[in-house]
Amino acid sequence: MKIERYYSEIKKRYGIITRARGPFLYTQKNVRLTDLNQEGGRAILGWDSPACAVFKNLLSKGLTGSFETAHLPRLQKALSELLNGKRKIFLFTHKRAAMEAALLLDANSASVYKPFSGVDYSAVKNVIVAPPLPWTNNFWILATSDFCQDENRGAANGAAGSFGRPNDDGAAAGLVSEPFAPALVAAAARSVYDLIAALKVRQEKDFFIYDKVLAKFFERRSCWLRPKVPQEKYDDFVLACLDAGVAINPDYNADSIVPFGADKGVLKKMGEIDVGF
Repeated sequence: MKIERYYSEIKKRYGIITRARGPFLYTQKNVRLTDLNQEGGRAILGWDSPACAVFKNLLSKGLTGSFETAHLPRLQKALSELLNGKRKIFLFTHKRAAMEAALLLDANSASVYKPFSGVDYSAVKNVIVAPPLPWTNNFWILATSDFCQDENRGAANGAAGSFGRPNDDGAAAGLVSEPFAPALVAAAARSVYDLIAALKVRQEKDFFIYDKVLAKFFERRSCWLRPKVPQEKYDDFVLACLDAGVAINPDYNADSIVPFGADKGVLKKMGEIDVGF
């Protein structure tokens, strides 16, 4: 189902979304939807992520330009901690551009990061990361170890990719970071640190408690849900879930996500859906 129709169907049933908190969407008609879509994973830490407060605080300081601040190195440090090894980062507005850059560096060692997947990304040289921060669909990070092998290469080795121009390390490969406002970069850094903390807290026991309902419709791996529903029936299933107060990923080829922190009772009506397969 196309995203435009998906939001149209939500509006038709419940009115527009007026508030979002944790794994829930609150609507104009005072209905609370349990969100299993979570912006494709960008809102996996909740819609009211502390990173949003960081963004608001830096907006009040006017940090909305494309100039450099201390926040880009902080984002690089956060990515290095997340991936368990020193990384240099380059920022992109499109996933395709980030992946092309990763393949340019090493086509045999490139991957898109997926939290809670159990993958050891420390062995992957070039990792594409989407910050776990809502409203950043056009924010992609290439975290590469290719420029971090020689600790004696000087200060440039520890600097993040420059805004709008090559730097000492990236020039050799033709890589240049695209410009992002420091307020957004700072919020992304905070979101990565929040993810690091969540990875230590959220465990299998927090995900399987929803299996009584979700296992009927999905194959689950940690918090990620792949539909069992046949593709030709998936759009009808999406609508049936909305009728039951649950918003799943409208894209059959993308994962839905376990609503961490929600009472399992919020899925009761969903469990009554008969998809006939």
